[in-house]
Amino acid sequence: MTKPIYILGAGAIGKALAVFLTLDHKPVVLLRSSIDNVARSRETIQVIRSDNTTLDATVDISTLSDFQELDGIVVLTNKSYGNEKLAQILTAKIGHSPLVILQNGLGIEQPFLDANFSAVYRCVLFATSQVISPGKLRFKPVSESPIGAVKGSDEVAEEIAAQLNTSIFPFKAERAIQPIIWKKAIVNSVFNSICPLLDVDNGVFQRDDRALSMAKRVINECATIAAETGVYVNTDEVVASLLAISSASDGQLISTLQDINNNRRTEIDTLNLEIVRLAASMNKEYVVTETKLLGDLISLKSALRLRA
Repeated sequence: MTKPIYILGAGAIGKALAVFLTLDHKPVVLLRSSIDNVARSRETIQVIRSDNTTLDATVDISTLSDFQELDGIVVLTNKSYGNEKLAQILTAKIGHSPLVILQNGLGIEQPFLDANFSAVYRCVLFATSQVISPGKLRFKPVSESPIGAVKGSDEVAEEIAAQLNTSIFPFKAERAIQPIIWKKAIVNSVFNSICPLLDVDNGVFQRDDRALSMAKRVINECATIAAETGVYVNTDEVVASLLAISSASDGQLISTLQDINNNRRTEIDTLNLEIVRLAASMNKEYVVTETKLLGDLISLKSALRLRA
């Protein structure tokens, strides 16, 4: 019998993944990561695809307190700022099960490495998902989302990718995951700062040359810091990825703008501000002035909204 796939984080991505795996007849349990000790439930979730067709599935939703152990693939789709607390909770439950971090950002795996998890994998997400109303969300894939080992084996990464893969939400194994993590972190640093500050959707970079010019400056700054850490990224490839995502998710709101609009904490600390911290640790903060300004403005905008 196939072991279950536990998805921690019942947000837009977690719910979409649960729907597609359920429709692919794979055993799935969706776990709320921000609340605990509530009754189990079943929820029918509707996903609107890029072509406006819809898919529906009924998914089991539980909390971590319902399980003494998680014997299967454990996928994190929660907000990355919850990883330190989650690492403490999962230590007694996960055993040798592989942990797949389906989050974007830099350094987000560190709490699990510090807690000595035996198998840690990073997945770089190339899809967008947005909650439209309770039980309904809009999902747009961009390309296959690669999964690679941070602490583990390439062979297990291939097995994980095969288990998570569906025709609608595709995954693939990737042996060289770090350059892809950096490329996507740079792209996300652009989307998650410029779009919320302009209060516009992801398609702005394909529509407006000034927005694209600003994006290119941030990309160049961040790529310089990546190189200082020993990871070399091609800025032309990053720009091409930015434009591909901008086109594929035209009309969709980036997660940070959704968070600000809904009075939730953002993940800007693991994007712009983490790159700034890395730059400062190397006495290179002067390289990332625009990246820092945009990150600081998002942090301030979020704080003002939360205090309102």
